[in-house]
Amino acid sequence: MSNSTSWVSEIKQVVQESETDFFRVKPVRYWFDFLLSVTLAYTAASIYLAYPLGSWQQIAAYPFAIFWLYRLGSLVHEVCHLGHHEMRVFKVVWNLVVGVMTLMPSPFFTRHHRDHHSQKMYGRPEDPEYVVNIFKPGSIPSIICYALIVAAFPLIVWLRFFLSPLTFLHPKLREWALTRASALTMNWRYERKLTDFDRWAVTSIELLCWIRAAAIPAAVLLGAAPWTRMPLLYALGVGTLVLNQMRQLADHHFETEGEEFTMEDHLFDSCNFTGRDFLTWLFFPFSIRYHALHHLFPTLPYHNLKACHYFLVETLPADSPYRRLDQESWWPVARRTLFAPNRPKGETLALPRQQAAA
Repeated sequence: MSNSTSWVSEIKQVVQESETDFFRVKPVRYWFDFLLSVTLAYTAASIYLAYPLGSWQQIAAYPFAIFWLYRLGSLVHEVCHLGHHEMRVFKVVWNLVVGVMTLMPSPFFTRHHRDHHSQKMYGRPEDPEYVVNIFKPGSIPSIICYALIVAAFPLIVWLRFFLSPLTFLHPKLREWALTRASALTMNWRYERKLTDFDRWAVTSIELLCWIRAAAIPAAVLLGAAPWTRMPLLYALGVGTLVLNQMRQLADHHFETEGEEFTMEDHLFDSCNFTGRDFLTWLFFPFSIRYHALHHLFPTLPYHNLKACHYFLVETLPADSPYRRLDQESWWPVARRTLFAPNRPKGETLALPRQQAAA
């Protein structure tokens, strides 16, 4: 190709000229997925918490609880990509029912996730969701350290909200809390840029999360819940977080030397998972397995990703580089992320990008 990015423009043109409006949000679908997930997640979690420690009911309920809590929590991704004026009631309900109760409100996620999509930040050392910024591939000590960070993260998040009143004691401390401790990321290099709306949204939801965080030990101290409630809640948090981290290991190929990516490189560094294996289904809820397509069109509703992907496959030329973004399953990409250091830039599982763009 004379212009290596013309295939990206071609994809955008094909989608725009389609008779189907793939960008149309279907509120009914959002509400259905939310109500189904919240019902099953909280039912399974209630059984897990209510039965005696070590009982078969508790053990059986745990995997169901973390699966549905993970699926329910994944909707924060869809909340953050909705437009400012889209589905306001849904966003408020999700945050009150899920965000506050699980200590993962969308104002603590939206800004850093959108920064991850930014061409200026994607793949850079400060990218908050580029998982190789947290550990070094191929280094067992680094991977062990990463596992320890994952294990500690639910406690760190709980402490962030439990101690939030202290951040108001001094303006500099408050500013540090807003810019350095108000994003659900493990990358300490990330510094959040704040608008006036961000400050208001973070502070408003933060106070509700403080009540929730304080209520957990208060219930134990007042005798309303057994002492086991705290480690059991921690186990739910860790289990859910592990599922999310497993997904992040294969969202991208993580081929970076810290430089700014072009849009073409951005896409070649991302994956569309088209296989039907169990682990891909488990780790990628709500069709987010079409992750490269999502990075090309971040506002494309999750419920249209699959249809849009297959529309493109049927419409684009047989030699379109878009087809080479496909991956069969999660594990080969995740294994390479963990254990393949010093990968030459451009050497992807799908095809070297120099060949893909030819």
